[in-house]
Amino acid sequence: MFRDMRRMKQALSNEECIELLINEKRGVLAVNGDEGYPYCVPIDHYYCPEDGRLYFHGGKTGHRVDAVKNSDKVCYTVFDSGYRKEGQWALNIKSVVAFGRMTVVEDTEKVIEISRRLSYKFTDDESYIEDEIRRCGAATLLMSMEIEHMTGKLVNEA
Repeated sequence: MFRDMRRMKQALSNEECIELLINEKRGVLAVNGDEGYPYCVPIDHYYCPEDGRLYFHGGKTGHRVDAVKNSDKVCYTVFDSGYRKEGQWALNIKSVVAFGRMTVVEDTEKVIEISRRLSYKFTDDESYIEDEIRRCGAATLLMSMEIEHMTGKLVNEA
């Protein structure tokens, strides 16, 4: 069902893909939008090593939420800031493309726990995190992406 990578020499291992998902803070979520147009939105994510899922939080209404209600199939892309080899101009970038199905997380405790874990990717200020959860937790929608297929690669821009 999913295509194989054409340039297998550039492929990242599954472990390298997971490392990128854990370490990078943001990516681009693609959903099936209105009138058949793709809708892609930059978004923060949390990769949970315990269940192998990606989690996204945000408001309870909007284009992304409506699109997922209409079609649970999504694609998420993450890439790093890259690096240059000494003396070379070309940028080397690692990226991951994950396909899967999105569901809404209904368990309030899980919503709060994952929101907390996601927050630690940005700050270790516990009082700030707990205040945000107290203020916004009830208004937060958490979506979970079950990864069905994932590939990663290292590309040299040269």
